[in-house]
Amino acid sequence: MERHALGGVLTLRPVPGDGTPEISWGDSFFYYAPDGVVPTTTQPFATIVTKDYPDDEGSQLNRPGVFRLNIATTKATFQRHTGHAPSLPAAGDPSVSDTVIAHPVYGRMAWLAVVDPGPRTGAAVQELLTAAHDRARSRYDRKG
Repeated sequence: MERHALGGVLTLRPVPGDGTPEISWGDSFFYYAPDGVVPTTTQPFATIVTKDYPDDEGSQLNRPGVFRLNIATTKATFQRHTGHAPSLPAAGDPSVSDTVIAHPVYGRMAWLAVVDPGPRTGAAVQELLTAAHDRARSRYDRKG
């Protein structure tokens, strides 16, 4: 686990022997947790997955070196980036690199995703991560 420049971010990287499910090994889960304790009552605000999961093979993450960044957003932000409401099925090819898309599985919950972020999505990714971090921090502060 490590902390990040956004402040209060805790990264969970499951590995063999830590009690996490094998499918999650090698992926990263980002929480707002300034106390350094992984929250048990909230989801991460962002994740990085490095492989296909059951029922989530469309991004073709089993290609060498490919990963997908997933970010929790609001309905308005989701719609601004996709052009449609989160309740609609995701459209397009979920394996296209460096493009902000509706998350292939969690898009209905206003999650966005980027396979292999790069120059085209750099600014959007920074904006989305900052906003997701801010929402996670606000939730944490309200529970305080």
